[in-house]
Amino acid sequence: MSKPEIDARRADVVVVGGGPVGLGLAIELGLRGVDVAVIERRDTPSSIPKGQNLTQRTMEHFHFWGAESRLRAKRIIPREFGSKGVNCYGSLLSGYSYEWLRRDAVGQYYYADNERLPQYATEAVLRERAKEIGRILLLEGWEASHAEDLGDAALVRASSRDGSSIEIRADYAVGCDGSHSMVRDAAGIAEEVVDHGRLMALLVFRSTELHRLLERHPGTSFFCALDPELDGYWRFLGRVDLGTTWFFHCPVPQGTDKDSFDFKSLLHAAAGRAFEAEIDHVGFWNLRFSTASRYRSGRFFVAGDAAHSHPPYGAYGINTGFEDARNLGWKLEAVLSGWGGSRLLDSYDGERRPVYMSTASSFIEAAIENDRAFLRRYDPGRDRAEFERAWAERSSKSESEVTGFVPNYCGSPIIHGPENGRSGAVGRHSNAARPGHHLTPSTLSDGRNSYEALGEGFTLFHFGEGDGVAEEFRKSAAETHIPLTVVEDRSPTARSFYESDLVLVRPDQFVAWTDSEGGPPAEAFARCAGH
Repeated sequence: MSKPEIDARRADVVVVGGGPVGLGLAIELGLRGVDVAVIERRDTPSSIPKGQNLTQRTMEHFHFWGAESRLRAKRIIPREFGSKGVNCYGSLLSGYSYEWLRRDAVGQYYYADNERLPQYATEAVLRERAKEIGRILLLEGWEASHAEDLGDAALVRASSRDGSSIEIRADYAVGCDGSHSMVRDAAGIAEEVVDHGRLMALLVFRSTELHRLLERHPGTSFFCALDPELDGYWRFLGRVDLGTTWFFHCPVPQGTDKDSFDFKSLLHAAAGRAFEAEIDHVGFWNLRFSTASRYRSGRFFVAGDAAHSHPPYGAYGINTGFEDARNLGWKLEAVLSGWGGSRLLDSYDGERRPVYMSTASSFIEAAIENDRAFLRRYDPGRDRAEFERAWAERSSKSESEVTGFVPNYCGSPIIHGPENGRSGAVGRHSNAARPGHHLTPSTLSDGRNSYEALGEGFTLFHFGEGDGVAEEFRKSAAETHIPLTVVEDRSPTARSFYESDLVLVRPDQFVAWTDSEGGPPAEAFARCAGH
């Protein structure tokens, strides 16, 4: 463990917590020319597999961070397995199942394909990438013990196990330090908690026999067993690699002891028969939802699990955290560089918190409630025909969880869109450019993808009419020093795809304005930049 060259350092931003979200934020900032110090207590990533399903949107982040190809090279499950899951009634071998959470159903709306690999592999790639960026100081093996808002700066103190210490002053501090966040507590940010009162066990185990048993579900990476006895809570099992290592989540009685409980019986109940297994790890977590009451307090921000945590249902956690990093990163750089307005940093809470709240209520909580209602009402032992009709109906609607998950900032104060817009996670995918929504990729007339034409700041796509408006945007950008790239493509195909002549895209690939919303360009541009 090396001691930093200096005991006091001045950074633009100090990030407490060098897990995936903290590293993602540091990379976003470092690539934008911001000096970042990252404090991470672990020397190496945790070996527990979690956060394995990376969405198409997350892989867009890795593309812009210059790490997509090396992340895909870490894949340990064949690509044909993708991120396909199945829901099973009772047990995995019951005979009642349907495909679930097929993220490839929305692949056309994103620039990158989804990926699946253990979080420790993802984190290793991020650490490697962060160390390549000269603007990032990564302090591994250091633990932050104190954070303070000094008014004109944020101060963080940290120490190493060998007794060394460091004090970092920065313009801003971001807590990416997990659900027990020191930064959140130091900022005086309260938590809002919904506790389901369930103790959950996490097992990591090895079994080649289980791989053979589940060959009836080809190309499947994760499995959910809906047992009526659990009243809507899951027995959830997934592959870490192909054929050997697995993880498993399941409710257990309060007070369960890892040394005396028969965990193999839980595995056998989930599968529907006994099989050989060697358990390598047993851990516990409480099934609850927690949300920071606000994501910003003065010079402090929280992101990832420090801002929100929920059960690992549907792989929303790590992906939500990465989106926090992209959203906050460009806004911090904009303010530090002088072109971002005062409202820009406040919009981080105004955009990201409603999306998490909507994700938790409309997708995760709703899944628990819907499963509970189904299991209470339908029973193949009581009325098989009625059960099978209802099961078939669930199967036909299973794709809706993916297709209906559309995080958007329609109610954001820095989006120039409909006045009655509301930010959230429920919506519909569309090719049309809509303020507050993620930009769908399209092929331009010169053969490039629209994502290949994006600039590092704002990008204005000029597809048809509106030469005068485009010129006003150029003039406004020059006067306010807001970075703007103008892409002209007079092909009617592109204009028809996006259903707009002019589309203004933010640095995080969300549409900020279209000509359909009208209004003076200078006013619209100023609003989108937080002025």
